[in-house]
Amino acid sequence: MTPQPLHIQNTSGPGILRPISEIPAKFRSVFKEFPYFNYVQSKALDDVLYTGKNFVACAPTGSGKTVLFELSIIRLLMETTEPWRNVKAVYMAPIKALCSQRFEDWKNKFGPLGLSCKELTGDTEIDDFFEIQDANIIMTTPEKWDSLTRKWRDNCLLQLVRLFLIDEVHVVKDPMRGATLEVVVSRMKAVHAYRAAENPQEDVSMRFVAVSATIPNTKDIADWLCDDRDPATCLEMDESHRPVKLRKVVLGFPCNSNQTEFKFDLSLNYKMANIIQTYSDQKPTLVFCSTRKGVQQSATVLAKDARFIMSIEHKQRLVNYANSLLDSKLKDLVSFGVGFHHAGVDVSDRKRIEEAFNMGDLPVLFTTSTLAMGVNLPAHLVVIKSTMHYIGGACEEYSEADMLQMIGRAGRPQFDTSATAVIMTKTQTKDKYMQFMNGAEIIESSLHTHLVEHLNAEIVLHTISDVNMALDWIRSSFLYIRALKNPRHYGFSTDLDRCGIEAKLQELCLKNLNSLASIGLISMDEDVNIKATEAGRLMARYCVAFDTMKQFSKVTGTETLPELVELMVKGREFTDVQLRVNEKRTLNTLNKDKNRITIRYPMEGKIKNKEMKVNCLIQAQFGSIPIQEFGLAQDTGRIFRNGVRISRCLAEFLNQRSKTGFSALLNSLILAKCFRAKLWEDSPYVSKQLEKIGLSLSTAMVNAGLTTFNKIEQTNARELELIVNRHPPFGNQIRDAVINLPKYEVSLEQLPRYNIATAEIVVTVNVKNHEQLLSKRTTHDHHYVTMIIGDCDNNVVFLQKLTDLMLLKSGNWSKKIEVAKAFKGEEISVNLISSEYGQAVNCQDFTFVIVQNTLVQTT
Repeated sequence: MTPQPLHIQNTSGPGILRPISEIPAKFRSVFKEFPYFNYVQSKALDDVLYTGKNFVACAPTGSGKTVLFELSIIRLLMETTEPWRNVKAVYMAPIKALCSQRFEDWKNKFGPLGLSCKELTGDTEIDDFFEIQDANIIMTTPEKWDSLTRKWRDNCLLQLVRLFLIDEVHVVKDPMRGATLEVVVSRMKAVHAYRAAENPQEDVSMRFVAVSATIPNTKDIADWLCDDRDPATCLEMDESHRPVKLRKVVLGFPCNSNQTEFKFDLSLNYKMANIIQTYSDQKPTLVFCSTRKGVQQSATVLAKDARFIMSIEHKQRLVNYANSLLDSKLKDLVSFGVGFHHAGVDVSDRKRIEEAFNMGDLPVLFTTSTLAMGVNLPAHLVVIKSTMHYIGGACEEYSEADMLQMIGRAGRPQFDTSATAVIMTKTQTKDKYMQFMNGAEIIESSLHTHLVEHLNAEIVLHTISDVNMALDWIRSSFLYIRALKNPRHYGFSTDLDRCGIEAKLQELCLKNLNSLASIGLISMDEDVNIKATEAGRLMARYCVAFDTMKQFSKVTGTETLPELVELMVKGREFTDVQLRVNEKRTLNTLNKDKNRITIRYPMEGKIKNKEMKVNCLIQAQFGSIPIQEFGLAQDTGRIFRNGVRISRCLAEFLNQRSKTGFSALLNSLILAKCFRAKLWEDSPYVSKQLEKIGLSLSTAMVNAGLTTFNKIEQTNARELELIVNRHPPFGNQIRDAVINLPKYEVSLEQLPRYNIATAEIVVTVNVKNHEQLLSKRTTHDHHYVTMIIGDCDNNVVFLQKLTDLMLLKSGNWSKKIEVAKAFKGEEISVNLISSEYGQAVNCQDFTFVIVQNTLVQTT
């Protein structure tokens, strides 16, 4: 039975705070840090804890909205009987850093109650499904949940979600990521509708609880998150309910017409000391800058301009922090009371800087706007130095969501009762930011600009199979709600009624459906019935952008490996990689340099755009060329996370497209393997793929001539230890790992059947160490090899995927193949390619010639 609320607020006046003791005793440990809920939490308590209705809270950053999520989880537990095996709640936040923060917090709070928390970080679907199997609370980003739920009909685990928590729901307006958040919510509504239809007897509810920074159209979010009958319950709180009162200041500075953004930004550095002196009350100050370089420049200028009054003990603490840092520039600045923090700074340095700032020892910290979304570093004074930043090489204004996040860092509830946020902008934009500070801009949808990818995903899921169903799906979106209220924003006439706007939305769907059909991602008949094609299914499965699929469809079939790399880097998935001025020298050295190892396929001229940067970093990683700069190493990690799935999608796309592009398909399979292995297919650094061996140990092995798995296996274990400077039994572990890799052998036999146009051959793949692998193997269950045979006319004669599990059942595999005579010659190329190991786990490539219908091996 659901406990009834205690209506103490009715008798004690409107502003009373509710005690933690209202919560059932066994859940109070979640809130053990405070005896009373604050005003916002007290106001929401009845709706969140004692009803199951969908709920939207709009309140200032720092007003304790996370507690509302915790109360809704407790509500779910109160409704379900222990053990809570099938209780599943999803917490979704716009970036990984927020998910990690919530994971650490909730693991400690809900773990003792018997709930398992899982942060979704797996790079493959298999990892993800495995991770959520036993999880009660799942932390994820919209992108991750989108890719996972694109198969929800096949996975009953995803249908068990009863509570969906959306943090920072105002991000729905973000031009790049808002659309994904929007479609994920629509999809969860579809999951709920499906489950309710499948189990009409059961009360299968799914509850949405969303929180947002202060926005004027919270009611629209509530309409969007409606249940079957009513909009979500809405709680709107203005700035007056912020626990730390915020003073907002907008300062305008002159910028003449011939002054560049860069020059204007530089000029603001020299105003900083004065602003900090005026507004900081000698308490911690956080300054947001638009670029990493700008962060360091501003910090350097301030350290020269300002003198902080410090006690001898305080100065000594700063010197101690400075001595523990690796970055020499940072070391110098910290001893003056100024620090900087961005993604290019070493992780250990960042942690020390965060610690110094949180302790109140570091008076001023300069950082980039990305910090506002991740690490929780509140400050008494927040300064936004310039309202412009660089995105994709172009200068544009911060989004409102970014600005709110940065301003939200002002105020330390445990130390302050007031805080200040200062925006430094141009004189001509001062009024605009004054208005922004006083009342935020309406939140709009951005789904209309990303419709093509999301329509395709829903067609693959069978949510949409004709144009009318496409409109039904649109009706469940935030786009629909806003298009009715503000048609002009979406390019529609303002004098249209509901029917007219629906007709326009249907037209928009049809335009995007035609785009999908134009490159064969869907098929449509005269009645506009829609079906996904295999290519469309690949696009949805691998979450690949429409523009990238368009690039794939241009492949002629003769592409070389470097040409495929060049094609891939044009994909939209890499548009957020920026080419920074200070990286060009490093990248140009990687591309061409007489005095050191460079990339395998150098590009002409200087590195001048982000495609060239992405290409350069991919090749440097494949070639095991060390990338010293932390920022570039981080970019490489991001490129490879995308590259693994895009290269696999390309290989599967070319495989299903036609049988006439053997060399492009072969090279795409090799490229997909290179991305998984992070090595060229014939790299001497094979040992890097073994556990516990990184670049430095692998380099030592290459220097000792151990450039193949075969050579490593034939080396004595003690000698291996000497080479890599490790103690026993490290050498045995390396050798065992290599010995337990599969050793494949390919043989071809021609059948004695004479025909001038065709030959019949039997191809056999044998696992030489089959017996041994039955007890122990290094490869995992998903490892496979691809057998691909091509002829001189660039035709694919045969292609087959062979999993280790299948091969290990009998130890070999065999197939009879008919080979048609090619016009240009009689050789056939036989290749066995591992799905992820460079040097193909002792796989082989052969060329055979059919001479007068007799098979002869040439290599």
